[in-house]
Amino acid sequence: MTATPANSSTTPDATATAFIAACAELIGSAHIHTDGQDTAPYLTDWRKRYTGSTCAVLCPADTQEVAGLVKLAAQYGIALVPQGGNTGLAGGATPDASGQQAVLSLRRLNRVRQIDPVNHTLTVEAGCILAEVQRIAREAGRLFPLSLAAEGSCTIGGNLATNAGGTGVLRYGNARDLCLGLEVVTPQGEIWNGLRGLRKDNTGYDLRDLFIGAEGTLGIITAAVLKLYPLPAAQVTALAALESPQAGLALLELAQQITGPLLTGFELMSDYCLQLVGRHFPALRYPFAERHPQVVLLELSDNESEAHARTLFEQLMETAFERGIVSDAVVAENLTQSRAFWHFREHIPLAEAEEGLSIKHDIAVPISQTAHFIEVTDALVAQAAPGARMVTFGHLGDGNLHYNVQAPAGIDPKQFLKEFQHLVNRAVHDSVHRHHGSISAEHGLGQLKSNESASYKSPVELALMQAIKQALDPLNRMNPGKVLPRQAVNPKR
Repeated sequence: MTATPANSSTTPDATATAFIAACAELIGSAHIHTDGQDTAPYLTDWRKRYTGSTCAVLCPADTQEVAGLVKLAAQYGIALVPQGGNTGLAGGATPDASGQQAVLSLRRLNRVRQIDPVNHTLTVEAGCILAEVQRIAREAGRLFPLSLAAEGSCTIGGNLATNAGGTGVLRYGNARDLCLGLEVVTPQGEIWNGLRGLRKDNTGYDLRDLFIGAEGTLGIITAAVLKLYPLPAAQVTALAALESPQAGLALLELAQQITGPLLTGFELMSDYCLQLVGRHFPALRYPFAERHPQVVLLELSDNESEAHARTLFEQLMETAFERGIVSDAVVAENLTQSRAFWHFREHIPLAEAEEGLSIKHDIAVPISQTAHFIEVTDALVAQAAPGARMVTFGHLGDGNLHYNVQAPAGIDPKQFLKEFQHLVNRAVHDSVHRHHGSISAEHGLGQLKSNESASYKSPVELALMQAIKQALDPLNRMNPGKVLPRQAVNPKR
């Protein structure tokens, strides 16, 4: 999957050299990187699956400079690869191996333009780090609820470009639901100012939603109006032990009946996931006296009081025990214990990485189908790759599972991937399709799944997507090779 050796960049040709010189006049040579050592951090994706090459890394300071660089790229025929925090999991922000693409880093666009507590909005530039946006909202007595593992380094622009999900989708929705307006630089270098901050606007096509989730293939998001919420008075976390994913669905339905919109987190973790965490992070001790096939992490965010949230939790667990849904449960007594509960969930990917390479899937199926999907697909994977170990966890509350497959014990992970990745991917993705799901829930398609995704879309859907790309970016200069199947894009010359 790796295109070229790390830390590489090819010698630019005459056109690229002229382009770089023109860019230096616009943004200053100090903000252009061409040396291999300087460009290396921008060329490899977070999972180290892809390493590309570039003629230059461009670091503009504001939207006007982004627009100017896009115009220069069009003039010189250079493709641009927008990049935020470079934390993506599908290779969507990595250039190809040609050395003819330029990486456009948005990290310097990191200003807060406006906070409006009465309108419950925060306007920020695309390079703002997610955790910093959360902090600014919190200091204003508001909540920005998007939360995910990479929040300390991922950027708002990247979150919107991939329509990031995270742990709060159940109550607050994904990145698309948390954005009211955008500022975008088009492939022609024009600036669309859609920073309106309106909940209602029926004055034409919804351009905002067109750019969100497009991974920079239709234009470059430079700023956004984000939706804020009242800061909760209390958050209470619990772990519940279950005998099956089906019991998880029963608990989810009961929790929504009893706690209503207060339920903000509902994360499923298989026993093997927690075994991995305990093996590689011994300080995280298993929370129950006995092992259970499944564990669910639940969190309530209450605007009334902690006492009110705990009362609802007690009512929920009492009913769940009476109905035989839950085998055991523990409610966090304080913030430290609550964080420890979340550490179990957050350390699963880290423990998985320590165990060795695995075949990862970020899939979504209708919530009602999740238990059946796991049961059926586990059997299909066992048939395709006997002895494989299933690392199944994720956001059960919104139907998004990280359905990962690890090599059998004692088998070299690299060899396992080489022999079984195609078979396993086909088994899993075909099963997702039969369950009316999606092979990419919150990580995007990038270059990892752009071709495979086309196998599960109708000709009509593909044609519509290609028509949009052709209309907005006819020369295919915006992040080429991502989202759409590569053979389907025919740029006009």
